[in-house]
Amino acid sequence: MKILAATDGSKYGRWAIEWLADVPFIVQPVVRVLHVVDVASVRAPFMVQPIIVGAERYVQSEVNRMEKAAKVAKEESVALLAKLGLNGGVTVERGAVARTIMKYAQRGATLLSIGSRGLDVLDRFMLGSVSSHAIHHAPCSVLVVKERPRPVRHVVLAIDGSAASDKALRFLMRHINSAPEAPDREPVLVTVVHAMPYLKYPEVKEAGKRLMRRYGDKLASSGFQIREALRLGKPADEILTVAKQEKADLIVTGAKGLGAIRRVLLGSVSTRVVQHAHCGVLVVR
Repeated sequence: MKILAATDGSKYGRWAIEWLADVPFIVQPVVRVLHVVDVASVRAPFMVQPIIVGAERYVQSEVNRMEKAAKVAKEESVALLAKLGLNGGVTVERGAVARTIMKYAQRGATLLSIGSRGLDVLDRFMLGSVSSHAIHHAPCSVLVVKERPRPVRHVVLAIDGSAASDKALRFLMRHINSAPEAPDREPVLVTVVHAMPYLKYPEVKEAGKRLMRRYGDKLASSGFQIREALRLGKPADEILTVAKQEKADLIVTGAKGLGAIRRVLLGSVSTRVVQHAHCGVLVVR
């Protein structure tokens, strides 16, 4: 499994790497850490154009500072990979941040790990906007990290019966180890969440129960503990509520859903979940 971890030297960028050591992957991944230096974005203060006559000294100073910061970030990332026992390497690349990350993700990455936020505006690398771009345009699954790393013991899986939900299910079964290494620890718990609009038809509710049971049975066969949460209301809000109530370590959702006719749009739901979740979110493609 190849994982691309984007970092900008911020704590969120560091967490994007550290999380990979705490997710119980079945096979240890190979991690490529990427730090992008966007020198074209450098502008003199209060100026729209990148280079203005008389501002060359300031612009060059900013470029030098960014290059120095990139060198430090690379050294720290190399040391961090070694400390965590993760196989891989670190690359520093020049270019537009989002476009460069997408370019590297297209080189066979199964997963892109990225922080939900980054350095401040003066550092030209806003992981907040880059992470939003990633969940919509990355060619692979995206892990958006929002907090310090912790062992992943409880996962909330959001489903709607779509092909995207099936992919999210398969990702858990193929890549996440349900059985902990320590003999005294419980298997990973997965709470399967299916949210439906307020409808009076009992057959719709029964269909939702059957859907959750189908997903739950497959997860149970892979060794996961299972809980089911059938909720009525707006999907994103219900997913967030369950995750907070259950104190989930990670939310897993598909990138797209059933479409407007079925009233469940996991494409827009996943965006809202990423924006408002208290924990990390894995958007599966």
